Amino acid sequence: MLPASKKAESSEQCPLTIDSVAKHFGGITAVDGVSLSAGAGEVVGVIGPNGSGKSTLFSLAAGGQKPDSGSIRLSGVDVTGWPTWKIARAGISRTFQIPSLFINMTVRDNMLAAAVEGDWQGAQDRMTRTVEMLEISHVVDNLASELSGGQQKLVEFGRVCMRNPKVILLDEVTAGVHPNIRKIILGAIQQLRETGITFLVIEHDMEMVKEICDRLIVMDQGRIVAEGDFQTIANDINVQQAYLGRA
Repeated sequence: MLPASKKAESSEQCPLTIDSVAKHFGGITAVDGVSLSAGAGEVVGVIGPNGSGKSTLFSLAAGGQKPDSGSIRLSGVDVTGWPTWKIARAGISRTFQIPSLFINMTVRDNMLAAAVEGDWQGAQDRMTRTVEMLEISHVVDNLASELSGGQQKLVEFGRVCMRNPKVILLDEVTAGVHPNIRKIILGAIQQLRETGITFLVIEHDMEMVKEICDRLIVMDQGRIVAEGDFQTIANDINVQQAYLGRA
């Protein structure tokens, strides 16, 4: 596990605070009154079986969907219901399970496009530092369509970094990638968290979760059923029931 971050800040200082958020789709409750917070430089894992509400929670936090109730605050500012572009500019960025790149553009242009309405003056230097951190300098002039799946995930992660975010939401960023790419991603998270960036990470790779997360939040049927460090979660009866269905 990476070094633990400082104790979580107050709700006004905390980079991300989600309070009693709920989302319904017809008669289905996808997220049911979820509350959580994450401090500066903290890496929080969000785990749970498929259909437990993890990705919906990310979508609510990033503005892809509006919650039916509850609030989402970014460094004390209520961003509940803001459109995606406005939340992204405020400082919350996310990746997706399947990268969504401009496939007919080069890696370089994909990266720079992510910064087009931000700090454009420093974008070129930031792009250079980012591709070096992610070890993709050698493909920077390749089209995104020419990259492997793992390299595409690195580029999507890099595009998020180009936003200068306060909070990064990673949705299964290491799923199906080569061990070397997994190592690069873990190293990048380590570097970025040391600058104060907060991470929420959806991941099914328990070895990665154990290695990188300060604490875990377990969701099942739209609710948080357990929270704590890896060992506490591994021994929790609610987690065993959620994953294995045993009493």
